[in-house]
Amino acid sequence: MDKAKRVLLKLSGEALAGEKKTGFDEAVCKNVARQVKQAVDAGIQVGVVIGGGNFWRGRSSNAIDRTKADQIGMLATVMNAIYVSEIFRSEGMMTNILTPFECGSMTKLYSKDRANKYFAKGMVVFFAGGTGHPYFSTDTGVALRAIEMEADIILLAKAVDGVYDSDPKLNPAAKKYDTVSIQEVIDKQLGVVDLTASIMCMENKMPMAVFGLDGEDSIVRAMKGDITGTIVTVD
Repeated sequence: MDKAKRVLLKLSGEALAGEKKTGFDEAVCKNVARQVKQAVDAGIQVGVVIGGGNFWRGRSSNAIDRTKADQIGMLATVMNAIYVSEIFRSEGMMTNILTPFECGSMTKLYSKDRANKYFAKGMVVFFAGGTGHPYFSTDTGVALRAIEMEADIILLAKAVDGVYDSDPKLNPAAKKYDTVSIQEVIDKQLGVVDLTASIMCMENKMPMAVFGLDGEDSIVRAMKGDITGTIVTVD
């Protein structure tokens, strides 16, 4: 894979929590920031989406209305973006956070023109709050923003180091793919991203790469086109 000019990096909220499993592991976040800065310094434009799983797993509760649970999840992603954005700034980067709904003075309202203006200024742009609507996951928000922003690729930094034919936590013999087509991901329900996001990527020919966040310099390498995990093709 060639070096990308613009990427959308999806960070798992759980991965940012590290061994604590909740909240943030500052050392993990600083390591991510250090790697992203190398890419930004090399002229790569970076958008970031962070999941909310280190704060909220609302779908596991039947006591809360789905719409309200999803709204709490959206706010969890905003909290994550504010925190990680500040860690990025402490490492010398310029950042801005865009949300699809008003958050007072904490974020700016999303528009494609505004995002492109920030990219042109060399800023890392955080896309928080998902799509702004319930029943859409952070995965769908990632796919939507990557397509709108005309990113070259979606980089999925996860707790698992690639795409497997079955859950490697449950099946020690699970086979890891080096490359896999988006059609196969959909047909076999491999769970790279949810079905809505998978179909959006297929229809708009948006490739993805899945790799382990804890791999040494895994983000830097991925942004340079050296994928240590799995490439999801859309041709």
